Amino acid sequence: PECTSVRVVPGTRSDLAVCDRWPVDRSRRLPYGFCVQLFTQLWPLPNHEPTGATVPTITAPRRPRLPGRPLLDLLAWPHGIDRYLELLDPRWTSREVRARVTAVHSQTPDTVTVTLRPNDAWTGFEAGQFLRLTVEVDGVRRTRCYSPANSAARRDGLIELTAKVHDHGTVSPRLRDLRPGTVVTLSPPEGAFTLPTERPAELVLVSGGSGITPVLSMLRTLADEGYRGSVTLLHYSLDARHVLYRHELAALDRALPGVRIVHAYTDQDRGAELHGCFEPDHLRTAAPRYAEAEIYVCGPNPLIDAVRDLLQAEGLSDHLHVEQFAPPLPAPVDDPDAVSGDLVFVRSGSRAANTGATLLDQAEAAGLTPDSGCRMGICHTCTTRKVSGATRDLRTGELHTAPDCDIQLCVNVPVGDVELLV
Repeated sequence: PECTSVRVVPGTRSDLAVCDRWPVDRSRRLPYGFCVQLFTQLWPLPNHEPTGATVPTITAPRRPRLPGRPLLDLLAWPHGIDRYLELLDPRWTSREVRARVTAVHSQTPDTVTVTLRPNDAWTGFEAGQFLRLTVEVDGVRRTRCYSPANSAARRDGLIELTAKVHDHGTVSPRLRDLRPGTVVTLSPPEGAFTLPTERPAELVLVSGGSGITPVLSMLRTLADEGYRGSVTLLHYSLDARHVLYRHELAALDRALPGVRIVHAYTDQDRGAELHGCFEPDHLRTAAPRYAEAEIYVCGPNPLIDAVRDLLQAEGLSDHLHVEQFAPPLPAPVDDPDAVSGDLVFVRSGSRAANTGATLLDQAEAAGLTPDSGCRMGICHTCTTRKVSGATRDLRTGELHTAPDCDIQLCVNVPVGDVELLV
């Protein structure tokens, strides 16, 4: 309402949109900042042509580039310019990675595959890394970690995520409800579950269920690179109906001489090369030279633990690389029934009796909404300052008693009274 007149001032290279009036009340700068942003960044006019020339059609760029970002953020205080850009197109941000859903389908009865087209803030990833996907569930932004299954060298820039759908989950069932055109938020890629720059001559990839996604990304990337070494993929599924990427795996097996795909069914006694849960003979059958290979494993905790135990027993632990997307199993404690004390959430002024659940679960049960992501100790989104008290790490059983330290809410439980900056 303060900026009522906008005129175009010809420039030597591009036109500039300016306001005829500066707002009288300079503390109310949002309309002016929005006006400048709208005309100078979203719809840049073409260079001036000689008189009589046809003016080309103005086309908005895929994502605005903001060379004057600090100034624009100042003008758009307190919300920042991104809050105004997203009113025009939810993918238009200068910092956040946003992506538009292009396709949603189910390969198996208990999974969903979502294909995304990210904005230009996405700079790519290394095969095997994961990202944090944020969607809105009942008005609340929820975040979970997923590994892209596509090749890191995919030419069309699309991202493919495949997730197991948990019937009583908060986020995974909602992924099936996504529709083409929906915009979601992504984090930059994270994680060290990646291939070395100098590719090993021998690789063994072991996966179970939806844990195939990071190792399939590796396999697809190697195929795109023209990898000439030897790679074996040993994949565990419940049965034939639950095999993810079945047709593509078969095609890779046929097309690439150095690739071998071995299927194992845990709940079906025929139709695959191997049957039952992982055992040492499975690895010896699928990859006889596994002692010479780098071994990458992603899947349920029992699968990872079984492979780790085998390699430790054979002195091959330094060949093992693991990615884990399942909540940690509680480490044994001396007295699991001893639950006492109160949780004090300092910032909110709330207090609750300790129930023995994770700090994150108890905070949410108290009506608080601390930042969280994977809920299994991977992404560190829930890291919070512990003011005082003792906590136990569910993964290791280790007791942490130091005050004024950062802890992960999702994998720690309180032991007695605990104060948190939540």
